[in-house]
Amino acid sequence: MTTMGRRWMAAFGLALMTAACGASQEVDEEEDVARITRAPTPASEFIPVELEATVDNLVARINENELQPMQMVVLLKNLGAFFTPIATGASRAMGELGVTGNVLGPTEQSDDPISTQELQNQQMVEAAANGAKGIGVSPFNDVNASAIDEASAQGVHVVTFDTDLASSKRSLYVGMLNWSAGETAGKTLLGMLPPPPGTVMIHGNVGTDWVDGYERTQGAQDVLAEAGYTTVVSQVYFFGGGDEDDVAWMTSQMQAADPPVVGMLGLFNLSYRCAMAAEAVGKPELPVVAFDFDPKTVDYMRQGRIKATHIQRQYYEGYLVPYILYGINSIGLDATKAILAPQMSDAFRFNIGVDVVPGDRVDAYNDFLDSIGATQ
Repeated sequence: MTTMGRRWMAAFGLALMTAACGASQEVDEEEDVARITRAPTPASEFIPVELEATVDNLVARINENELQPMQMVVLLKNLGAFFTPIATGASRAMGELGVTGNVLGPTEQSDDPISTQELQNQQMVEAAANGAKGIGVSPFNDVNASAIDEASAQGVHVVTFDTDLASSKRSLYVGMLNWSAGETAGKTLLGMLPPPPGTVMIHGNVGTDWVDGYERTQGAQDVLAEAGYTTVVSQVYFFGGGDEDDVAWMTSQMQAADPPVVGMLGLFNLSYRCAMAAEAVGKPELPVVAFDFDPKTVDYMRQGRIKATHIQRQYYEGYLVPYILYGINSIGLDATKAILAPQMSDAFRFNIGVDVVPGDRVDAYNDFLDSIGATQ
């Protein structure tokens, strides 16, 4: 077993040989070639129809050629709860494609983040050396750029997901675009607000050092300001005093707001704190829109206090990466990009969007997640 094998765990232990479903196999004389066949997608109001159509179009184009064996690997930051649906989607796609591959990630985060990043770099180097033709990776930061560039120099296409690394030679990024996600969340809240003037409290990120958080916040601010509202951003605190200190700071900002606060928008998994702050200032009727699917957020949705939330499509993020890697290997990067065009925001970024879940559709959304094996 390699060093990588000792220190990393496979999420689903895949070793999918090319005789698996959808892979090349012996055919009758009247048959041309084997075909990729996708598993049926259960019917649901939350199915992203546009993404499904794009995958179908990619499969149809790939199926015009004889299928070829391929080796790939998908690397997660960790095997924690957020990445579990990604692992599920990637594993399912690999099975349908019949590729040889694994979904890998550390079972535990090291106290030393540099060590975890170096493990990921090592995994990319070993994957390329062992014959992988495609790598999907959720990079940490610029420290992973050299390993991506090295793989690219060896002819291995690398697709980033969850976190982009535009400074590297990755072929594509697949995931939610934060400015667009913030804009979507802002538009969701707009339909619940009284006419301006009024202040909207945004539980977001003001610092440019966390680019993803800043862009998501900026997207929400832009759409609300354009509609005529004043916005006040209360900095989210993931560490420190927990709910109490964060809510106390939001409360003081709400009390000082001029014009008065008419709605609240949370942009991260701690969005439920907006509902807590509204209660603290004696305005539980304020419309609150959230992000992610934290259990406390779900509880407030069931109570009618949070009107809607926005959820990253982790399952589809994982599901798309192997298909895109296979497409690049089969029909080429440019042809693959042409098929992905409906969701491409620019030459390198594929936007999977977000699910908008109204407060009264929590159970229906949970049923949808269960149906695709992506419970969060």
